[in-house]
Amino acid sequence: MSFEMEEIQVIELKMMDKRKYFPLTLASGLTIRSMLYPFMLIKTRLQIQRSKTIYNGTFDALIKIGRNEGSSGLYRGFWVSCLQLFPSMAYISSYEGIRHYMSEHMGVTDNSARAFFAGGAASIVGQTLAVPLDIVTQHLMLMGRREKTKDSKLSPVKKSTSPEAKAEKVKAKQKLTKLQHFHISEEEARTRLGSVKAIVKAIYKQDGALGFYKGYFVSLACFAPNSALWWFFYDSYSNILYSMSPDGIPRLGIQVVAAPLSGVSSALLTNPMDVIRARLQVEGLKLRETVEILWREEGMWMATKGLSARLVQSITFSFFLMLGYETIKRWSILDEYKDRIRW
Repeated sequence: MSFEMEEIQVIELKMMDKRKYFPLTLASGLTIRSMLYPFMLIKTRLQIQRSKTIYNGTFDALIKIGRNEGSSGLYRGFWVSCLQLFPSMAYISSYEGIRHYMSEHMGVTDNSARAFFAGGAASIVGQTLAVPLDIVTQHLMLMGRREKTKDSKLSPVKKSTSPEAKAEKVKAKQKLTKLQHFHISEEEARTRLGSVKAIVKAIYKQDGALGFYKGYFVSLACFAPNSALWWFFYDSYSNILYSMSPDGIPRLGIQVVAAPLSGVSSALLTNPMDVIRARLQVEGLKLRETVEILWREEGMWMATKGLSARLVQSITFSFFLMLGYETIKRWSILDEYKDRIRW
């Protein structure tokens, strides 16, 4: 039997040493999240803002956040977001486990079909764990935004001790620390823990425990298809590129080209639902009301809100995700399979 016939095309979970695989996957996820978090924050702010009241686009947001809030503003809510690494681990474990189950117990041998269904099912597991963290993180991301008035600036407040002047000063200060319909005091906003506690308390007070699952079904409607499509496109693009590539091209090189293509394809198809999801989770409105407001504000352009930031994030994330993921799988391969994989 030739080497080509024996070569393992897809490294399955059963072929890896779990003691290496899971810690390395966790470390890789933290590294990637650290690199791409600013684009996640910018995407959320662009999706939430009404029309172009604050930012004109991805790079305009990058400049304004850096200037008005400092470099720490680009990492607002980062440490809470890092807790999503655990739902991410559950997601990837579910994906690999479902793929294995479909192959061993259901007789499904088509890799693209397994990737599609496993990706969608794994997203349900991941989102069930991640949505509460996602909601808190999104509110943290929106802290520090400087809202524009009609004159693009806050109206100046004259120094006065009159009650009217004091009330106007308080109102102006609230505009600078406004977090959608939550108001975080300056004392609470001064520390990360204070901000998180204030947001959690405000969400619970307004909507109860169910407030932490606001937009859950919209999240599933967004992320489950996105996950299913991403893995389907990834497997399909990998096979197409592999069949077109000359001998000697590293398989890892083919995979890190296929991954960004998958990210672009899935992001373009699911961005409209992602915009609706972000608005629902932050503003707390009903689905129909949210869609009507978006349509009234943006028309058909609502489908492109935050798309540039999402594409940058998705392309970069997909590249580094698969570079790390496929490398870790090769590092974790059991000795009996090492001579059957191609770098």
